[in-house]
Amino acid sequence: MGKQAEVQWRMVRDANRWTQSVGVAYKGGRRRAPVMTERDGYILLNMMSDVGPVSVRRLMEFFGGVPAILHASLEELRQVKGVGLRMAEAIVRQREELDVAQEVERAHRLGARLIAFSDEAYPALLKEIYDPPLALYAMGSLEPADRHAIAVVGSRRTTHYGRSVADRLSYQLAKVGYTVVSGLARGIDTAAHEGALKGGGRTLAVLGGGMGSIYPAENRKLAAAIAGQGCVLSEFPLDRQPDKTTFPMRNRIASGLSLGVVVVEADRTSGAMNTAKHALEQGRSVFAVPGRIDASTAAGCHLLIKQGARLVESVDDILEEFEMLLPAKALEQAKTLDRRPEVKLSEEEQAIVKALWEGALHVDELARLVELEPAMLSARIMGLEMKKVLKMLPGRMVELLVPLV
Repeated sequence: MGKQAEVQWRMVRDANRWTQSVGVAYKGGRRRAPVMTERDGYILLNMMSDVGPVSVRRLMEFFGGVPAILHASLEELRQVKGVGLRMAEAIVRQREELDVAQEVERAHRLGARLIAFSDEAYPALLKEIYDPPLALYAMGSLEPADRHAIAVVGSRRTTHYGRSVADRLSYQLAKVGYTVVSGLARGIDTAAHEGALKGGGRTLAVLGGGMGSIYPAENRKLAAAIAGQGCVLSEFPLDRQPDKTTFPMRNRIASGLSLGVVVVEADRTSGAMNTAKHALEQGRSVFAVPGRIDASTAAGCHLLIKQGARLVESVDDILEEFEMLLPAKALEQAKTLDRRPEVKLSEEEQAIVKALWEGALHVDELARLVELEPAMLSARIMGLEMKKVLKMLPGRMVELLVPLV
């Protein structure tokens, strides 16, 4: 009998001996982990620090299953390629310290449930990626229709143009039956979720931290709305705070849940570029919305287009890529899709709106750009305020209020 086969035989033997145990089992004076289901095992491994999906896959290939991993000794764990002393010690220590039942109960109190990799409810598309999460915390519902999902992502630092485009594309995608995926961050992500909700469709928000503290805090109400019309998801334990390591991990889930990723506005270092990279590695389609050639917020999108991403000028550019997935009726609807109720603007008002696309401006600078006399500009600003298009800020600054397209 080979060494690996012998270890696996002993794992099965020991697991059978402990199956009748209640609570925490002992053998030869050594404290062992409680016997649990495969589902609970996935959740427990997901809760562990210093242990990830790729390492767990190696462990499963060696031991033959999740329960065997959780009953392996320190020396047995160290025999697995890629599992060093630190990881082996982390598994042995944490399998006794962590409490799956308590985590499940806490999630339930927050209105969430846990979906293990072995569960039927686990998203099929996500299972296809190289490093799928071992478990997901879900607040809301996952539906079969979510297999037709498109991620709409971009920078936190945005222009009005970028937010408007994200809002419009997400609204239109939702209208024809696509689920919109994004990351609940400020900027483009927020506009994408809001656009999908306004379109009456479904949207999935993938968090960069645990559900115990929704980030950013100002999007908690948005998260609640998403849970009622889609799902808020996280792979992180409830108390995990977001940091520079968690967001890239989140990005692979956003792309993994989707058929394609649309980058609306991003500089070259934006996290949205990382999401696009994951999408390419996962075999997903990548789209990019162009912007001004002198705007840093468009540099990432332009780079993606140079590298082969499909340029998006309208929602049709996205729908054409997946036209075989949509029924003929939905395609016909897309051609005459309501582009959102439009606010009627005069030529002068349109000029003011265009001048403000890049961000808030001082009244004097705005007057110079649109070439209007101060009295005329004041009248136009007042009219646009009444139409809920813009607002005055302290210091005589003017800012657009809502997307118009």
